[in-house]
Amino acid sequence: MKSLFSGSFLWTRATIIYGICIFFKFIAFDMIWCSQTTFSAFSIVELYLNGILATLICLLPYGCFRKNVLQIAVMFLLDALLMVNLMYCRTYNTFIPLESYGLASNLADFTSSVYDSFHGVDIVLPLSTVLCIILLKVREKEESLRTRHVAYLVPLLLAFLLSTGVILIKGGFKKAYSSLQSANYYTCGTPMYTVFGSLLYDALQQQVVCTPRVEQEILQWQHRHPAYKPLPDSIPQRTNLVVILCESLESWVLERKMEGKEITPYLNKLLQEPSTLYAPRVLTQVKGGRSIDGQLLLNAGMLPIENGTYSMVYPDNTYCTLTKALKEKYGARGYLLTVDKKITWNQSVVAERFGIDTLLSKPCFKLDERVGSRKKLGDVSFFRQCVEKLKKGEVWKEGEKAYFQCVTYSGHNPFKLPEKLHRISFSGTYPQKMKDYMIIANYTDYAISQFIEYLKTRSDYANTMIVITGDHEGLAADRAPLCASKEGRGIVSDKPFTPFIVVNSPVAMRYEPVMGQVDMYSTILNLMHLDDYEWKGEGQSILDPDKAPFAVGSQMNIEGDTMAVARQEIRRQEQAYAISDWMIKYNVLKSSIENVNIRVAHREYSH
Repeated sequence: MKSLFSGSFLWTRATIIYGICIFFKFIAFDMIWCSQTTFSAFSIVELYLNGILATLICLLPYGCFRKNVLQIAVMFLLDALLMVNLMYCRTYNTFIPLESYGLASNLADFTSSVYDSFHGVDIVLPLSTVLCIILLKVREKEESLRTRHVAYLVPLLLAFLLSTGVILIKGGFKKAYSSLQSANYYTCGTPMYTVFGSLLYDALQQQVVCTPRVEQEILQWQHRHPAYKPLPDSIPQRTNLVVILCESLESWVLERKMEGKEITPYLNKLLQEPSTLYAPRVLTQVKGGRSIDGQLLLNAGMLPIENGTYSMVYPDNTYCTLTKALKEKYGARGYLLTVDKKITWNQSVVAERFGIDTLLSKPCFKLDERVGSRKKLGDVSFFRQCVEKLKKGEVWKEGEKAYFQCVTYSGHNPFKLPEKLHRISFSGTYPQKMKDYMIIANYTDYAISQFIEYLKTRSDYANTMIVITGDHEGLAADRAPLCASKEGRGIVSDKPFTPFIVVNSPVAMRYEPVMGQVDMYSTILNLMHLDDYEWKGEGQSILDPDKAPFAVGSQMNIEGDTMAVARQEIRRQEQAYAISDWMIKYNVLKSSIENVNIRVAHREYSH
């Protein structure tokens, strides 16, 4: 404090260069961020006010201590923070949540994806710091005119008051930031309030308590939710459920020939079977949790939380899942097999809360086929070893009722497969990313074939239903350039659709309208006659003839046909994200199960 208020503060050439450089960083960050999302934030005054305020705050090292080395160090740290958030945004369309900074060790398993998220334009941030150093190497003669620290503190205070005033007019920081959670402004919070403001909002969200108003809104939304419609008893039952979550699998590679070759011949064959249900237009609804969000959507029928990852923030919550529903009705045992470590996305804790009894992770498999920069187990070997464990009775003995989930890895961005593992080749001049994706999809297709062909030989296959889907879309920021390319136009989907395939389904059909990932839970519940389970999910079964043919994505993008859909239904599905965020945040399902009155209310809307 003595250093701050003693002596004088000099608005020298160095101070001005530092200030301009830091402000440039924030504006450059905003421009790069908005080029990936929307430039709406640039028409709002908060972007500039908060940019100036953040600049003055970051200028404190030189203002307080007049230490160039300390100021330069802060600027390089700022560069790093802004760059990693830009890279994160390219995949998740949001800033890095607070708790994710504690998951930095997980990045070791996704190094290639991290590198792939870096764009050349990002280098402008550290380059501006380097330029600043070069400019300051030419030292000017010390100016004789000195002003007191007031020269620094006054503009800092003025910027703070202006920013605070605008925020108060909008009802306070939390209300102002929350108001941006809409279709047009969903990604504007970080440019408008800087990364620091977004982190503050994230921290405040984690400290809130459930209010009677929130409880009432949740119940009202549940009552507006379409009633669950059981299938007739004449529809055959299935007592085993196999779920294959394919990393980044998109629908456009299915039923597609390139140069006369089928990309996914085995999946295409399954689609032709008379007992297959297929929905090709499943809208991705994951957020920052990506793969683990995919498990939440399918197994628990809940949309992901607004910021952060539920598996890290709320791992000990009560979750109602398909695993538990099968356990409750048939006494099924839950299995989860993955090539990842147990700590990735906090998988071991979440698996337990989802009702999984046995989790086989990375150490349980022999690494005899290396894929990706981290040399993880490839899908072909993974499924071969899964079959071996099944044949030996190590998992899911024949005749045992089971929920059996396999999570693949090879389809992870940047989709690089060793040449010796290629099972298909293309001579065309396709964009490299497009070619790599098609090769990986073909490889995973073959891997799946080994697994399902084994399942068909089991004595309990008639009672087994198999679900194949992508945990989320895969192309992210690469989608637009691929769709715009000559080779990708009309082939690569401009929408983030994953497939929903149900093999040996008691109801065979092809569902062409758009559905959401969250609808898979309710559909599976429907198909397996798990009608008495208390949680019907936040989605709606595609077997319901009254289901509206659209879905709302995690960026509040509406996809599908809404011409004949009432505005109230569109609004209800948009509100579902906030409702799910509250339900997870306040562990509503735990209190619903424990509280008879809330449980009765839940059953009323379900029936």
